[in-house]
Amino acid sequence: MKSLEYIEVIKNKIDKIFIEQREILNKIEDIVADSISKGYTVDIFGCGHSHIFAEETFYRAGGLACVNPILEPVLMLHEGAEKSSKLERMNYLGEIIYDNFNLRKGDVLFVFSTSGRNPVSIDFAIKAKNNGLTTVAITSLKYSNAYSSKHVSGKKLYEVVDYYIDNMCDVGDASISIDGLKVKIGPTSTIIGAAIINSIFIDVAERLVTKGVDVPVFMSGNIDGSDEFNKNLINKYRPLIKML
Repeated sequence: MKSLEYIEVIKNKIDKIFIEQREILNKIEDIVADSISKGYTVDIFGCGHSHIFAEETFYRAGGLACVNPILEPVLMLHEGAEKSSKLERMNYLGEIIYDNFNLRKGDVLFVFSTSGRNPVSIDFAIKAKNNGLTTVAITSLKYSNAYSSKHVSGKKLYEVVDYYIDNMCDVGDASISIDGLKVKIGPTSTIIGAAIINSIFIDVAERLVTKGVDVPVFMSGNIDGSDEFNKNLINKYRPLIKML
């Protein structure tokens, strides 16, 4: 069954990521833990389907309360899928969007883009880095290096950030070939990206606990007593996080 092949592909990629990139993951986790301990937020940005990671990590049961999602409607699919694809290829638009969100020097910004070639994500990352944020890309080196950049600088996302994690997705993202089907099926970037960012946050929480820092984690709203528990976190981070 091709579905089992798909699951095996994902498992193999995740295993490789966490074995081969353990050193850089540890480095990023140290930086994120230090930033949170000083009262900063973790900002998440992506265009198209990559915006999913901002939603995945925001206001999430069992997730960090200090996540600041950069959710720009024109770059998401619900206001027009084709339009969003065209807009993310526009140079300098990312700089304008950056100014509409509350990002601070000292924050850590994760930018998700599997192809790593579209200008909005690159411009957003460049502006964040220039403003004193630590920037981290979650991208595919194989995909990024298969085609030229659409950014005016000619650079890919992984070339403009402080750190990057290779999600090891295939060119085009889809991973499974079926005889008689002209294109591959079965994208892997969402499952792998969610595994990467949630695993980072888990290790960050462990580091903070070890240091005696109170870790801001939301409780499920369906657990008795969660409303009051979560309200305290909301009140703490609402001045910093626009979407709360």
